Amino acid sequence: MAETARAWLALAAVLAAGALAGSAVPREAIDWQPTLAAIQPWRAFSAVFVHYSPLHLAANLAGAALVAALGRAARMPRHGALAWLAAWPLTQLGLLLEPELRHYGGLSGVLHAGVAIVALHLLWTGAARRIGAAILAGLVLKVLGESPWAGPLAHPAGWDIAVAPLAHASGLVAGLACAAIAEAIARRTCHRSP
Repeated sequence: MAETARAWLALAAVLAAGALAGSAVPREAIDWQPTLAAIQPWRAFSAVFVHYSPLHLAANLAGAALVAALGRAARMPRHGALAWLAAWPLTQLGLLLEPELRHYGGLSGVLHAGVAIVALHLLWTGAARRIGAAILAGLVLKVLGESPWAGPLAHPAGWDIAVAPLAHASGLVAGLACAAIAEAIARRTCHRSP
């Protein structure tokens, strides 16, 4: 395994393990609730561990495995993992744009952030630019197709829970922003090193 992917894989493992452990905790104790954001800011982290059905949990665990594999294949550097870590709470903070969304839980927004971070990394690393552009274009089209502006919840066919499309959009934006900042810092630090 590439040394550079270890932090990425560790973060993916933490997200997956937390999601499994979260089923032992009452949802309302750790889910995202905008009315509690100021007094219980830790919910911006803990909300990813809440799942509303076994299908929801299974889909997000599969998603975490896919994002981990994508990051490993892309040889994500440590600053990419730090960008993903920073995007984690920012994804939930973006949900403040939809005050009607009173509860939220799940990994999907943070997983969207992870995919966005990998896509930007690939865009910036030379030989894989086309792959990064294709992944990013596909992600943007997916998020736009979910109409995150159309209301707090959607009820996609085949799902036994309502989905919050804004979480995916918020993850995409948080991932892009955090990746850009982390990359800029990494490049600046690299240029200063002897």
